Amino acid sequence: MEHPAVHPLALARRARGLSQEQLAARIRDSAARRGLRSGTDASRIRKWERGIQPDKDSQTYLAEALGLPASVIDGPWPDWLPLTDTGVVPLAPHATVPALREALRTVDRRTFLTVSSAALTTLTADWASAHSTKILSAQFATDGDLVDVLQTTAQQLTAADPAHHPHTTRLLHENLATVTDLLDHGSHSAATRHRLHTLAADIAHTLAWRRFDHGDNAHAAQYWIAALHNSHAIGDTDRGAGLISDLAYQAAWQGDHVLAGQLLTHALSRATHPAARSLLQLRLARTHAARHETRPALRALAAAEKHMNQTAGDRPAWCAWLSDADLAIDSGQALLDLGDTARARQLITDGEHLLPTPRSKTRGIFLAYQAASHLDLKEPEPAAAAAHSLQLARSIRAPRCIRLVEDLIPRFQPYRGTPGVTELLHLAAA
Repeated sequence: MEHPAVHPLALARRARGLSQEQLAARIRDSAARRGLRSGTDASRIRKWERGIQPDKDSQTYLAEALGLPASVIDGPWPDWLPLTDTGVVPLAPHATVPALREALRTVDRRTFLTVSSAALTTLTADWASAHSTKILSAQFATDGDLVDVLQTTAQQLTAADPAHHPHTTRLLHENLATVTDLLDHGSHSAATRHRLHTLAADIAHTLAWRRFDHGDNAHAAQYWIAALHNSHAIGDTDRGAGLISDLAYQAAWQGDHVLAGQLLTHALSRATHPAARSLLQLRLARTHAARHETRPALRALAAAEKHMNQTAGDRPAWCAWLSDADLAIDSGQALLDLGDTARARQLITDGEHLLPTPRSKTRGIFLAYQAASHLDLKEPEPAAAAAHSLQLARSIRAPRCIRLVEDLIPRFQPYRGTPGVTELLHLAAA
């Protein structure tokens, strides 16, 4: 059974560098601004941090004192309290449940939730230097049938048609909340606990990508962090490296290639499976190329190809999708950033031919990248042909692909008379 060592209020208070007396003073000031009086003192703060629930008015003053909007107190006490002001639960014994709780409670905190780049770097550095934790056996075991149901349900929800994502995402969130409660309050054998941590990592990983696809970057990071904690708990370093590389991919997507490079370096320090190392080196190459660091980018591309050639059919499930198509297309994108246009175009074309039909979202992303590269070279006709992937993105309900193409539309305006461009502009306006 896992329990946070410290009450969420104490964590929130300490994260802001406040003593109990200082927090009490802020609460009194908050009440005074409303023409009211609060008798909150350090003693009352101590009682709240030991489990006594403050009344609704006190919670309103408390939210303001912690710099949070009043709307957060619509949630139950103390669940609306953030566990950290950096958005990152540090790697520590018994941290898996707090990390999951933090991810689960962030759904309605979009307006003020942020994830600190420095805290992310610290987390992954700690992961890179940490020994894997061991799961201890408990005296009694949770019914394995329940875990079977949760696992089967999660797999079915994950595999459901994207048209149902609004519903399946909500159900996956509830599924993860149940798994979290079992980890927090249940008693399990080592085997059952291992299954629960694996399931928590799987669901959080899925939810991370769904939030990322919808542009909810802070929420996505929270889910990736929670998945990392749970992978660390079972000693799955390759999975952990892959999760860190997803955080790096997100950082690169947001234009922070320095952070992406730091995260990937930490991930590579412990990844062992050739498929995992190939994926990490491929993403590192893209990061170096975006910064026009030619030699490091080419070294990373060579390493990615070498590890891909070493990859057997038993690659980990979380990167089973990685293929020669990804290697070719991502290598081509890196070479485009480095200015090697002819070779890049050939690799991208080869990769597109190799890409399996079911991977429509990946195809949409790559076509959007291709459209951008043609625009960079002032080639509007092939750019428009690639940007018609907007139709594909809409048909498969891929919001990230849609945004990529829609962001390019203003760049087509000077080429309205070019074949294909007028049709694209009509498509975008539809």
